[in-house]
Parts: sequence; structure tokens; C-alpha cells
Amino acid sequence: MPRIAIIGGGIGGMTAAAFLRRAGFAVTVHEQARRLTEVGAGLILAPNAARPLRRLGVLDRLEGDVVELEWGWEFRRWQDGAVLSRERLSGVCEQLYGEATYVVHRARLLDAIRALIPEYAIHLAARCTAIEEHDDSVTVRFADGSTTTADIVIGADGIHSVVRETVTEPSPPEDAGICAFRAIVPADRAPDFALRRAHTIWLGPGHHLVHYPIDGGRSVNLVAVAPTSPAVEESWSATATLDEFLAEFEGWDPRVTALIRAGGDPGRWALLDRAPLTRWSTRRVTLLGDAAHPMLPLFAQGAAQSIEDAATLAACLAEHPGDDPAAALRRYEAARIPRTTRLQQASRGRAQVNHLPDGPGQRARDEALAAADPLVASGWIYSYDPPGEGNSAGCLLG
Repeated sequence: MPRIAIIGGGIGGMTAAAFLRRAGFAVTVHEQARRLTEVGAGLILAPNAARPLRRLGVLDRLEGDVVELEWGWEFRRWQDGAVLSRERLSGVCEQLYGEATYVVHRARLLDAIRALIPEYAIHLAARCTAIEEHDDSVTVRFADGSTTTADIVIGADGIHSVVRETVTEPSPPEDAGICAFRAIVPADRAPDFALRRAHTIWLGPGHHLVHYPIDGGRSVNLVAVAPTSPAVEESWSATATLDEFLAEFEGWDPRVTALIRAGGDPGRWALLDRAPLTRWSTRRVTLLGDAAHPMLPLFAQGAAQSIEDAATLAACLAEHPGDDPAAALRRYEAARIPRTTRLQQASRGRAQVNHLPDGPGQRARDEALAAADPLVASGWIYSYDPPGEGNSAGCLLG
């Protein structure tokens, strides 16, 4: 079996390692951080992400930390909280897609996936600086001067991917013109309305705000999107002040500002974007997750798509375990690029829809939301089942 090196120890990289190890491959994960600490905030596990995680046994490990959503896509008006549209998920989601929708803290999910990978296979403080592809192997160079050799390299190293530059022409990501505030609010400080098992999105001029419970209901995840400026840093660790956060949502429903106050000083980072790629792979190097298809967090599908990538890539490599890695990587990207491109484009368009100023366009949007059935309309997202046991159709392309 070929030796596989994964560059990046986030959710996509660790999920790929778990699926590949399950398929019998020798896998190492190389992560630039010196330790895997708690980063990020909440994320949504829609059925298309929950199914492959259940096959890995990850959902069982998350018992007590996930929240199963009862209501989803609950859109509310910024000024008074009027409900524009919402979908009942509990029971209905399982009936339509065979799986529920969950919310979880990103760090808890990463811990549960990482538990499937032995410590010796995870290398920390390993910042990749260069990839050298040869006829029969790939050399990975690290900042400390060390190297490793593999038969296949997977770049799961995020939007600033070094591996990506091996596959395509180097280019900087684009500033999307918006930034995100985030906070985790302890349940005992959160307003009662925010503790409901609901994924709620408040829509207003130039802004929107999202909240849902995480950590088994012990906390509330709060994320808000607003216009950005050159001074806003693109970093998960960047911060803002509570006054800056409140100023962006001045005049909004008092319940929104009460929730913002309960969260204290927030994180704030600029959102970056890239145009979709038409090619992810060379003969022995490929991309996964944000390295391949970064998308704005407006369809709640970024982590889900990296999980789908991981399951699909493992299945495609298992079909060609050593004889023809290039064929396996071609099948993988052929299975994934059309879908992720569509989601990248849909996420871009959602920012304009969410942030309409009050007026005719906003009223037309609100009427359309009231008439829509988003749980059914998003069937193309939620019904997708990445390949796994008994299901390899996702990579039998090309």
C-alpha cells in the first residue's frame, strides 16, 4: 500500500487520515501548530456530513457534546425578530435524508476524529515549506529543515495552502469585503431564546447574525457577518472589542444586542475567497477542503465539504491502492469539483441576498423565504452520500 502524507491537521486532514487508515493505508499527518488547541467555534453537521462521520463512529464519540437541531434555517427580521421562514428538522430531516442535523463545537469534533488516529502518526510543529514531486515519490520539506517522503501527498493546509502551489499557479486569496465576529456564550448567561435547539439567522442591511446551541446545550455559538475594512486581520485568533461588535448591530432587536453583550469581547477576522479551481491534482499530489475550495461560511458547508472530500478520496484510492495513484486522484477530483464549485458559487451569492437593505428587494426576498421549503430545496446538498461501505459510486467517474 502507498505511503500517504497529509499536510494539515484540521477537520479535513484528520478525517482523511481516519478514512485512509480504515482502508488500510499507512498515513501520517503533518500539522504546523505546536499543539492541537481549542480553536474556532461551532459548526453545523447536516446529513451529508453526519453520515460519513457516523460510519467512522465519530458521532458516538460526541455523545453529550452534540445538539440535535429541532428547527433549522430560521430566518428572522433584524428590527423586530419577525420570523420570515423556518423549517422543522426533528423527524423530518431523518425521513427525507436518513440522518438528523447536529451542531457541535469545532474543537470537540476535531478531538473525536483525532482519537481514531494513533499519536505516532501525528507530527506537530511541522510547517510545510515546499513539495517536490518525483516520478515515483514526493518529498515534503519542513521549516525546521527536516523532510519526509511519501507516495501520495494530500494538501489539507487551508486557504493559504503551500501544497496548492504545486498543483496550480500561486495566487493570493481575495478579500471578500466582509468580516465575521464570533463568540461563545455560556448557557447561564445567554438569553432564553438563544438556548432553543434552532439554527437562527437574523437578516438586516449589510449584516446578518447566526446563533445556535453547542456543547450539549452548555453554550451558544454566535457568529455575525458585517462589512470589513483593511484594518481587520485574517486570523482565527484576531479579536475585536464588545463596543465594536455592538456598534455594527446598533438599532437591531434588543434580543440580538443582549446576546452580543453576553458573549463579551469577540473574535473578528476578515473573510477571504478564491475562484473555483478546475484542477486539484498532479500525478501524486492532491488537495482537500479549504486548500481546494474555500467557501464563504454562508451555507454552513465548509467543514461538511472537507468531510465529503475525505471519504471520497479514501474510497478512490482504495480502488487503486498502489498501481495507479494518478487515476485515483483524477477520479476523486472528477467526483468532487462540480459539487464544490456549485457550493462555492452559491455561498458567494448568499452574502448579497442576506444583506439587502430595506426596500423592494428585501421585501421580495422575505416573500420568497416565506414561500420556500429550504429543507427540500437543499436536497442536492443534504442527500449526497460520500462513498463508504457498500457505496463507492461517488468516485466511479472519469
